[in-house]
Amino acid sequence: MADLSLILNNVLELDGAISAALVDSHSGMLLASVGRGIDIEIAAAGSSQLVRAEMKTASLLRNNDKIIDILITLKKQYHILRPLSKVSGIFIYLVLDSSRGNLALARRKVSDIDGLIDSI
Repeated sequence: MADLSLILNNVLELDGAISAALVDSHSGMLLASVGRGIDIEIAAAGSSQLVRAEMKTASLLRNNDKIIDILITLKKQYHILRPLSKVSGIFIYLVLDSSRGNLALARRKVSDIDGLIDSI
């Protein structure tokens, strides 16, 4: 397994990227983080509750589908939460400046990073 911070640093190359983290959705704890501009520990803890709620809702719906990512749109920022496809209970959290960032490119980059992580 590669260094998690090194993997996350790749996402900071995106225009408008502010901060990124790998988060344990069960505990809300950071496994790795990079960037600046927000208190990523508080954001990760709160967002882990959202990820758990969405996962539970998807399970209750029993539609045999899975969550690819969750997008939170603020006036000045986009927050992308993507559960890892190969590691249960962990998600990537990216904060992007909405005036400078490209949402489609950011989602693509987060997808690429998801593909790099097969164990924690």
